[in-house]
Amino acid sequence: MSSLAGKTIFITGASRGIGLSIAKRCAQDGANIVIAAKTVQAHPSLPGTIYTAAKEVEEVGGKCLPCVVDIRSEEQVQKAVDEAVAKFGGIDILVNNASAIHLTGTEATPMKKYDLMHSVNIRGTFLCSKLAIPYLKKGKNPHILNLSPPLNMNPFWFKGHVAYTMAKYGMSMCALGMAEELKPEGIAVNALWPRTAIYTAAMEMLGGGESIKSKCRTPEIMADAAYIMLTKDSRSYTGQFCIDDEVLTAEGVTDLDKYSYVKGAEFMPDFFLDGSNASVEELPSSKATQTSGVPNESDLNPVFQKIQAMINPDLLASVNGVYAFDLKDAGSWYIDLKNSPGGAGQGAPPQDPQCTMTLSAEDFGKMFSGNLNPTQAFMSGKLKIKGDLGMAMKLEKLMKQMKSHL
Repeated sequence: MSSLAGKTIFITGASRGIGLSIAKRCAQDGANIVIAAKTVQAHPSLPGTIYTAAKEVEEVGGKCLPCVVDIRSEEQVQKAVDEAVAKFGGIDILVNNASAIHLTGTEATPMKKYDLMHSVNIRGTFLCSKLAIPYLKKGKNPHILNLSPPLNMNPFWFKGHVAYTMAKYGMSMCALGMAEELKPEGIAVNALWPRTAIYTAAMEMLGGGESIKSKCRTPEIMADAAYIMLTKDSRSYTGQFCIDDEVLTAEGVTDLDKYSYVKGAEFMPDFFLDGSNASVEELPSSKATQTSGVPNESDLNPVFQKIQAMINPDLLASVNGVYAFDLKDAGSWYIDLKNSPGGAGQGAPPQDPQCTMTLSAEDFGKMFSGNLNPTQAFMSGKLKIKGDLGMAMKLEKLMKQMKSHL
């Protein structure tokens, strides 16, 4: 009999993505899975509901109870906990996976988004833990696992998205405090975070497509790491802030390529891990980008003219954003990928941009010719972004197209 056979695992936000992958991995042992999520009808851009997820769980050998739950609601969480206990006799494991993200600076963060992130990430994690603890005390090898990062006070991880960092670190603080609080009860409380970006339907919705996917790992790496953590002795393995690939390699897993969409790919680093922002690896400069000095306005005009020529209705529909560029030594420029027929050039955009990027003119040219990875430029501080970081990620699609034209 496998180690999670017959265990009841309550997972928030498990209708898709990493949460669903964890549910399916545990279900392979014959575990009872409670899927606590909001989605009862598939979103046009985010496939998957609690019912389709339940079917997938049962197809791999588990039993499943799908519950309609907004974890901001104490009544809905309590109802789901009660239903889980009534159906399966208790709760042995809680996985706090549900999370909300909005990557904007302080001035650009609507309070509605601030409240959403703090209500889901911090309050939801605390609430689900609070209501599950009475049953975890009676559980078999009980665990709480929060999908949240190590607590890192490097200001770099706060400056671009204070509200999101606070909300995500709130989940980690729950792990830190509850691990110590619940140690006498034998309840393990740990946190797990990915080394790299993980490709999910939510990531796909940002508009990166295959260019983003190739730089991500699969959700299964998080599922396998979570499984290892949840099968450890709860009395001795607690208070840990773990990284997915470190968990696997510590258990003797040597083949991490199986979690890659493209073997040997250069991965996008995830947030909050120092080292990912330590350096920028640049590809060898092509003849098109070799210059004797910093590009001036006349050097940049052809680049923006090529961008202008590439704008089409499909690109406008997929991006739907306005960008401003503050290029050191070369002034202000813009790309309008929202208002038909679109536009690109020098000066201010036709409306307030959702995203403003500040970088040198030289690095701008490198990014749009494929010789500077934009994510690494951001992580290293060469590229500063004000506004919606998710919107900034959509530009990678245009940059990939530009590489073949320059």
